[in-house]
Amino acid sequence: MFRSYFASLCYFAQKYIADLDSCKEIVHKVFVNIWEKRDEFDFEKPAKSYLFTAVYNRCMNYIRDQKKFIVDGNLEYYEKNNDLTINSDHLEAAELESRIWKVINSLPEGCKNIFLLNRFEDKKYAEIAEHLNISIKTVETQMSKALSILRDGLKDFIHILIIIFLKHFY
Repeated sequence: MFRSYFASLCYFAQKYIADLDSCKEIVHKVFVNIWEKRDEFDFEKPAKSYLFTAVYNRCMNYIRDQKKFIVDGNLEYYEKNNDLTINSDHLEAAELESRIWKVINSLPEGCKNIFLLNRFEDKKYAEIAEHLNISIKTVETQMSKALSILRDGLKDFIHILIIIFLKHFY
């Protein structure tokens, strides 16, 4: 399992954390955790989704911990002594992406399915309605519901969106 997934898990972790060594450490910790709990781990089931979810969660914990460290400590001291530059845009974007997925995953199943088909598979409402054998009006209603839930769930992150947006234009 380690040989099969280590490289792809490190690459996946780099979507959230720029430092390769930190990514490798996170992936190692996931495998060590599996080894320590090997009596409880079901090796008969496919492990891929578990591994990627575990790495994602550890990356989010790492980002959260790094933000706490930077806020509580002196950023210049941290950069000099650890030879690691934290890209705050990257951290904010990762935190925002994490929150977006958390809200998407909290959507009711049918609503989530319709939202994902529209936003991630670029399907039109009519295509979704035909695919799911439902009316276009149902698709519209479910999309409206999904967007409302997303808007409500992400209202605390509007400042991050504005900052990221403004930095790209100035």
